[in-house]
Amino acid sequence: MAEILAAGAALKPALALLRAGDVVAIPTETVYGLAGDATNGIGVARIFEAKGRPRFNPLIAHVADMAMAERIGLFDPLSEELALAFWPGPLTLVLPQRRGNGIHPLVTAGLDTIALRMPRGFGRDLIANLGHPIAAPSANSSGRISATTAQAVAADLGDRIRLVVDGGATPVGLESTIVKVEGTGLRLLRPGGIAAEEIEAATGMQILRGGVAGIEAPGMLASHYAPDAAVRLNARTVAEGEALLAFGDRRAEGWQHAAAFRNLSASGDLREAASNLFAHMQDLDRVGARAIAVEPIPFDGLGEAINDRLSRAAAPRDNPAPAA
Repeated sequence: MAEILAAGAALKPALALLRAGDVVAIPTETVYGLAGDATNGIGVARIFEAKGRPRFNPLIAHVADMAMAERIGLFDPLSEELALAFWPGPLTLVLPQRRGNGIHPLVTAGLDTIALRMPRGFGRDLIANLGHPIAAPSANSSGRISATTAQAVAADLGDRIRLVVDGGATPVGLESTIVKVEGTGLRLLRPGGIAAEEIEAATGMQILRGGVAGIEAPGMLASHYAPDAAVRLNARTVAEGEALLAFGDRRAEGWQHAAAFRNLSASGDLREAASNLFAHMQDLDRVGARAIAVEPIPFDGLGEAINDRLSRAAAPRDNPAPAA
């Protein structure tokens, strides 16, 4: 079973594992990540092995500073502007790869682009001390609910990894927003911890949505973030045997008889809802309800990312396919 160490005592053990080609679960501001040295093929393969992740699904490479990022990807002026505005933080940029950047091909799943992010806190310190970028998808079994606490990581992956670094509950609670510069425009590949409106305000540009064929970045599988229970969206009523994931102060009809109840934010605060999303889904899944009914959640601001995660959790799971 994985050892859980507080972040203040975990830097040296985590570095030792990464340098040996192993993996370690670490806290970031978004969700917990399963980290491996992005330049070490054995370490990257261990990420896929531990998660049971399809190898056609690329990983994000995390960097400590702009100098490291510029050794890996080719920055156009708009991408550089975004990095300066939002890094460190929950924004991932998809860039053309710089030739000879040392990143193992498993990280990029054969693409000629690479997804880059600069995290805050323990992850950034770990990367700086390692001297290499780390690949770090969410620390959970592939396709399942992302972990926002060390305990959730250990419950899922504890028999497959050796160390979980405990940095407390993650403050954002959603994976990073992923964007890509296309010509003179900007395309949203995955909504996340930074609302699209914030990016539009910073750049003075409207973000394009849709029009993506295949998988260009992590988190684009149609079925993802799934609990064992079925997920039913925009629920106005609660059926017998269903748990209820609520939002705001208006309840779905029959909510008093729900198998279990969690409210993402009683006040209707989307930032609070985002930080609670995965933990509340895990809580409801543990009661053994046949389904989780989800009350309507607005699409503005972080609501876009919340609804994205919920729609993927509700998608058919027999034959997961890339999201259109």
